[in-house]
Amino acid sequence: MKRIKSITSDSFFYLLVYIFAIIALIITLYPFLYIVAVSFSGSQAVYRGKVFLYPVDFTLEGYKQVLKQTGLWMAYSNTIFYVVVGTAFNLIATSLAAFPLSRKDFTSRSFLNFFIAFTMYFSGGLIPTYLLITQLGLYNSRWVMIIPSIVSTYNIMVCRSAFSAIPDEIMESAKIDGANDWQIFFSIAIRLITPTLAVLTLYYAVGHWNNFFTALLYLSKETLMPVQVLLRRVLIQSSSELLDDVAGDDKAAVSIQIRYVTIVITTVPILTIYPLLQRYFIEGVMLGAVKG
Repeated sequence: MKRIKSITSDSFFYLLVYIFAIIALIITLYPFLYIVAVSFSGSQAVYRGKVFLYPVDFTLEGYKQVLKQTGLWMAYSNTIFYVVVGTAFNLIATSLAAFPLSRKDFTSRSFLNFFIAFTMYFSGGLIPTYLLITQLGLYNSRWVMIIPSIVSTYNIMVCRSAFSAIPDEIMESAKIDGANDWQIFFSIAIRLITPTLAVLTLYYAVGHWNNFFTALLYLSKETLMPVQVLLRRVLIQSSSELLDDVAGDDKAAVSIQIRYVTIVITTVPILTIYPLLQRYFIEGVMLGAVKG
């Protein structure tokens, strides 16, 4: 009887888990499906609120209107540069900082771990940071989107934990065979934490892709603006730069559709990265889990 009750209790628990998972899936998936449906719907159908889950009066006019803008492609190229170069610098700096911090024979390990963790809770503030960046000559420079955010304290800790999980015997065997620290780092340590580095790649890439606040603060040249700034203009400031050749009577209807088309265009590329890294994600999170 106890075993039957236990099985019944487990079944009820899993049923609740599945129910909550399905509800969470619907809540998170529907807004995206709605945005996609609106982007492919006719402007008048969108304006009158006829779109619910699937496109109404299917059309590609919204995408044609947005994709023919030269400013969009310039912003896209800037964003791709910030994501690719910034993520590469992030991974190099994070791994170089995390590896020595994971070694027990590193004399300054405790002090530097405390110093790095300290920055998670205290910072200089926005105004001192702005003054520092301008004095360094990074204002209106591409590097202002990369250098100030070159490392994340949390990601250093995750990477450090992954390095710490490597058995000391492997390191000792490599040293006995004549390998120096750089050879151990590149030939052994980096290869063993590849899943964690894949996860950090995703974290950093998404962070660079979504970063618009830094551009608003430190960039005034339109030729350096990322695509997220363009998206902000379209969504918040109701920018009319994408509606120059639209008739005045249709601008209100087309403006709504243009907003959703812009969301899709600026979101889909970063979503394509996750399937490429999905097989590393769970393993990398568990391998680099912060230990108490």
